[in-house]
Amino acid sequence: MKIKQINMKSIDEIREEMIDTVTCSKSDIFRIGEQCRQDYENMTTELTNIKQMMVNLIEEGDKLEGQVQKARVMLSEVSMNFKRYTEEEVREAYEKAHQLQMDLSINWQYKKQLLEKRDDLERRLVGLHQTIDRADQLISQISVVMNYLTSDLKQVGEALENAKAKQDFGLKIIEAQEEERKRLSREIHDGPAQMLANVIMRSDLIERVYRERGPDEAFSEIHDYKIMVRSALYEVRRIIYDLRPMALDDLGLVPTLRKYLQTIEEYHNQSKINFVNVGLESRLPTKYEVALFRIIQESVQNALKHANACEIKVKLEITNAAITVMIKDNGVGFDTAKQKPESFGMIGMRERVDLLRGEITFDSKIGKGTDVFIRVPLNN
Repeated sequence: MKIKQINMKSIDEIREEMIDTVTCSKSDIFRIGEQCRQDYENMTTELTNIKQMMVNLIEEGDKLEGQVQKARVMLSEVSMNFKRYTEEEVREAYEKAHQLQMDLSINWQYKKQLLEKRDDLERRLVGLHQTIDRADQLISQISVVMNYLTSDLKQVGEALENAKAKQDFGLKIIEAQEEERKRLSREIHDGPAQMLANVIMRSDLIERVYRERGPDEAFSEIHDYKIMVRSALYEVRRIIYDLRPMALDDLGLVPTLRKYLQTIEEYHNQSKINFVNVGLESRLPTKYEVALFRIIQESVQNALKHANACEIKVKLEITNAAITVMIKDNGVGFDTAKQKPESFGMIGMRERVDLLRGEITFDSKIGKGTDVFIRVPLNN
């Protein structure tokens, strides 16, 4: 008995060390991403200024070329009719032509320097954009790991004592996860989302100020800034919905799924998602609604992100005896015969279905898409 207790304690200690390490790594990646975003914004501003300077230089160069052409005509006139002009007029014609030629040469050299700097900035912006995307992907992957470390793997030793303990513990994990998502949803909604809305209002005020005082090009920058902020606001609200759709508590599974899949279809505008409910729309116990929503959500996200599906069909049927779900996509599929470690998403789907005493099957072939079938009995 002592050995068992020591092993359980060791598992918890290892898990805590892993959480600390992953948390530090996530913070470092977040700081790198934020610094890259700041550099990206600064470089974008600098690039816009350089492009405007090049426009001004091109206009100035065109004017100088016209003036040089006129000066050359004047020099030709002076050379052909040298005796008709005074020495001062001849000298002035030569000096003017020489000065204009020097100004044009300087203009060309400056344009060449700005062109090289513009090309360098554009290359660096591409690299920064790739770094930012990679940082976001890593943070997302680390968040999945953290979710399993802090929830699904918590006190795993006790959960392995027997099947009943594992089932009860798993249900508590899911309930804790949903409570955490609900809390985060409210916090993000009342915090960052409101702040972004205020930033948009502030940008309108700045736009009016610049309209009265600033140059024309400033309006383009402000407009782009507003688009960026609105996109960020949309992303925050989408994250809130992913964490915990408020409609799930208020309206139930079917209306929430219908709205969620419609939102996902609009976000991935190149994919078509068809949702069909052929059964009842009655409310279910919370644990069923939450689990089924998360399973369908995970399956649809897998089809979009990993299978590159452009058409997804979700069919739901609720009867008095059971709930059946079919998710079908036309993605790249995978070989179910190969023995590969299952992804976190598929493991989570199986666990949720097992905890509801249901069944889940995956039918997929390379290049033929994937079918996910779920059946959960209802205990009246």
